Amino acid sequence: MSGFVSNGRPRSWLAPVLGASLLSWGAFQGAQAETFQLENPNDSVVGTPFYFTARAKDTLLDIARQNNLGFDDMRQANPKVDIWVPGEGTQILVPAFYVLPNVPRQGIIINRAEKRLYYYPANRPNEVRIYAITVGKDAMATPLGNFDVIEKRVDPVWTPGPQVRANHAAKGHILPPTVPPGPDNPLGRYAMRLSNPDYLIHGTNQPWGMGMEVSGGCIRMYPEGIEELYSMAGLKTPVAIIDQPYKVGWLGNDLYLEVQTGEKSAQLSYRAVIPEAMANAEGVTIDWKAVERAMQEDSGVPQVVGHRSGSAQGNYLPMIF
Repeated sequence: MSGFVSNGRPRSWLAPVLGASLLSWGAFQGAQAETFQLENPNDSVVGTPFYFTARAKDTLLDIARQNNLGFDDMRQANPKVDIWVPGEGTQILVPAFYVLPNVPRQGIIINRAEKRLYYYPANRPNEVRIYAITVGKDAMATPLGNFDVIEKRVDPVWTPGPQVRANHAAKGHILPPTVPPGPDNPLGRYAMRLSNPDYLIHGTNQPWGMGMEVSGGCIRMYPEGIEELYSMAGLKTPVAIIDQPYKVGWLGNDLYLEVQTGEKSAQLSYRAVIPEAMANAEGVTIDWKAVERAMQEDSGVPQVVGHRSGSAQGNYLPMIF
């Protein structure tokens, strides 16, 4: 897009996360960021998964938006639950639990694989804000690389690009040359242009599509999320767009693996997911059965797959996939 004119008993890995304190929680405030302060800068896991008892009127998408999560987050974590009619009294796993991407912690980090945006405020060391997003699919995939925010606009005009217009025309939808601000504008109320000028981080008038690969290549956010990010991220904010379907990170002496391949088949053997330097480090023990199980489940929820002795603590960084 371009232009401004499991249902069931809690599992052992659902133990509360103690290494990062939750500063503000948006469970009943809409899709603003979950904000975490890392108590140990060498840790890479934040959040706490929990169960929510569905009411008769709830859908998984309602619960997702209340907790700043997306469609795929809820579908992967609750594979046996009907997305539209979970059923009153059903226990819904809310996977508000994350391994941080293995990239420098600065500015905006967008992990295309997990459809999630991380924001590290420049003036708040060890703080991270996390948002659900939507990205592009197939030929219109969101590009990987390093960019900057070069323009910000409130109430943007949408000028659909040639590829977007062609795709809509193929479905019988003829788009106008421009769409003015308002409820029909797919950019929502706020937009930030990247240094690859065909791509924006913007809001949406279709928030229930969050957490899917359905955009024209841009990064969509919940209306509440983009309003918050827009107020904090200034011009020249660095933006790294990455693709890490496998993330590993330490929380204290426990090693967690988060798998986010979704409907795409895993391309790596389970032995290749844990970096060799980490697996062979003195004092580190990897539970390879747990690694294999995490890859098979592909739940999107971090799981414990290893441990280290207290004397073995160090900044073992995971491999970038």
